[in-house]
Amino acid sequence: MEIAIGRGRKARQAFGFDDVALVPGTTTLDPEDVDLSCEIAGLHLDLPVLASAMDAVVDPRSAAVLSQLGGLPVLHLEGLQCRYEDPDPVLGRIASASPEEAVTVMQEAYREPLKDKLVERRVAELRDKGAKVAVSPTPIFAHRAAEIIGPGKIDVFVVEATVITARHISSRYESPDFRRLADMVQAPVLVGNCNSYQAALDLMRAGADGVLVGVGPGAACTTRRVLGIGVPQITAAADCAAARDDYEREAGKRVPIILNGGMRVGGDIAKAIAAGADAVMIGSPLATAEEAPGRGYNWGMSTGHAGLPRGTRIHLGIAGSMKEVLLGPARRDDGTMNLFGALRLSMASCGARSLSEMQQTEIIVAPALTSEGKAVQRAQGVGGTR
Repeated sequence: MEIAIGRGRKARQAFGFDDVALVPGTTTLDPEDVDLSCEIAGLHLDLPVLASAMDAVVDPRSAAVLSQLGGLPVLHLEGLQCRYEDPDPVLGRIASASPEEAVTVMQEAYREPLKDKLVERRVAELRDKGAKVAVSPTPIFAHRAAEIIGPGKIDVFVVEATVITARHISSRYESPDFRRLADMVQAPVLVGNCNSYQAALDLMRAGADGVLVGVGPGAACTTRRVLGIGVPQITAAADCAAARDDYEREAGKRVPIILNGGMRVGGDIAKAIAAGADAVMIGSPLATAEEAPGRGYNWGMSTGHAGLPRGTRIHLGIAGSMKEVLLGPARRDDGTMNLFGALRLSMASCGARSLSEMQQTEIIVAPALTSEGKAVQRAQGVGGTR
């Protein structure tokens, strides 16, 4: 629906998680009969979750734990793990910096050059710990990273930037060739981020085996404010899911879309799947896990940018183990723990046995859903209403 925003100028209305609700089904299920598994580019996951390639979220230790729980961790190949032999003291400095010093401390930390030998070492460490091995370079580093890694050593290669398109023009470097990258590492290539129908369709046609959807929604990201760009996640998911479905009819290949960022509670994840996502990528919720390397903090991938930081360091605290965050039992009443237990119960309430059935759930525009009848909770600051 278009709305006039001025003389001769119209804008399309878009919706985020808090703008919509899911309508319970006319048939309900036992939650134990719900299947949360998914397939991402040929890789089976028991849980439809990828861990964001953020230094406060994924290191070899946390990657092993998430893999055991059924998710897919993604290691940031241009982060601290591949700049320092021992990144632990650097992570400690970032966590202990004052709010006023945090960006400067990070800019200094990320000036340390990347080291090819550490890229190789971290990949080997992930494999040695029994983790699924997914790694993420930016487009400018993608071909070099693929050369360093070589064939057959990783499960998934994730090329990620704030915004990525199939038709990027640069005088400094050659745009990534996704099919060539897949051949170089002998693994599927996921690509992101985008948030429009045409951008997603173009990436699929260019050889992406999966598409990350989301520009600036993350809790530690400031891109939307700094650059003024982005699309709310429910609309972005629906638009890119339409591209996936059209591409499947065109090419006979289903390219999954992974909604990346902006999900705080289990209900957001349920809405993401209902809007069309095949899986989700989350960062800050996992940064609250005891096993996460960020010590209860998280920061955006561009927070340490030398010229224009587009992220911030946020304090989240430690909620519990990664298992408790993902699968419970929850020790909070605000929906930030047992995220996938919540998804399971939501699917059961909607009568959806699988993620594909959940994608057919009725969605309504309902901005009053979380505030209706909750005046006492708001007054007392409980139930996630703070």
